[in-house]
Amino acid sequence: MNLRALQYFVKLADLRHFSKAAEACFVSQPTLSTQIKKLEDELGIQLVERSPKNIMLTPVGEEIADRARLVLSDIDQIRAVARRSCNPADGALRLGLFPTLAPYFLPHVVPSVRKAYPNLRLQLAEEKTEDILRMLRQGELDAGLLALPINDDGLEVDVLFEEPFVVALPGDHPLALKSSITMHDLEGTELLLLEEGHCLREHALEVCALAGAHERVDFHATSMETLRQMVAADVGITLMPVLSVKPPIAATGNVVTRQFADPAPSRTVALVWRSSSALSSFLRELAGCLRELPPGLLNP
Repeated sequence: MNLRALQYFVKLADLRHFSKAAEACFVSQPTLSTQIKKLEDELGIQLVERSPKNIMLTPVGEEIADRARLVLSDIDQIRAVARRSCNPADGALRLGLFPTLAPYFLPHVVPSVRKAYPNLRLQLAEEKTEDILRMLRQGELDAGLLALPINDDGLEVDVLFEEPFVVALPGDHPLALKSSITMHDLEGTELLLLEEGHCLREHALEVCALAGAHERVDFHATSMETLRQMVAADVGITLMPVLSVKPPIAATGNVVTRQFADPAPSRTVALVWRSSSALSSFLRELAGCLRELPPGLLNP
C-alpha cells in the first residue's frame, strides 16, 4: 500500500470531487483515479461511489479515510522528528488561533518570534476553537492558541497569560460615567454577543450569569469588529478582551471602555498541542517566547 495513494484518497474524501482533489495534489485526474482504483483493488473493496454529479464514500471508505488520516499524520511526525533533529526551529510550524485573539495578539509577538527563530516559518490558521481542536486531532495543525478550559486528554497545555475583559459602551451611556464597572452595575442589562461557536460568547455568557445580565437575542455578531461598530452605533454594550482595545488597534468613535472592579472576569490563553507530538520540546520553548508580552499590555 503506497502513501501517495492514501494521500490522494484522503484528499478526495475531503473535497468529494475528483478534479479538485487532483488539482490539490498537483496531479492529473486520471493519475489520481488510477491510484485510488489500485488502492481499491489491493484492499478488495469499493471505497468510492462514483456518479457524474456526486462523489460519495462507501461506509467502509469513510472508516478507511479516517484511519488513513492518522497514518499520514504519523508519517508527518516521522518527518518532523527528522527535520527537527538538527535544529528544532527550522522549517514550518502550523499554528491555529481563534478569531477574537489572532489580530490583537499577533502584532505583539510575531516580531519577537521572528527574532528568536529567524528560520521558522509560521503558517497561521484563524479558525473557531472547535475547528482548531479537530485540525489538531487530525494532524493538520502542529499547535493552537486557545482559551481554556479545553476538554481533551490528548493535548498538552502551556498557559501563556490571563487576559481581562473590559466593558465597551457608547460614549453617552450612564455607565460611561463610572471609572470601573462592578458585576452589580450590569444587573438587568442586555449585552451584545457573538454568534454560536465563538469561545468569547461562552465567556460572556458566564459573566451574564454572574451579573444577572442577559444577552440581546435579536442580534448576534459574526466578529469582534461587528460588535465594536454596533456599540459605536449606540445599539448596546458588550464585553471585549483587553488586547482588542490596545494599540495598534485604533480607537473607535463613540466607543469607551471601562475596566471591571476586582475580581475582574478574564480568559486564560494557552498554547496547546498533541501529547504525542515530536515538537513538544520546541513548543514548550516557543510558549516561553509567546509569554513575553510588552509591560502593561494586559492592564485594563
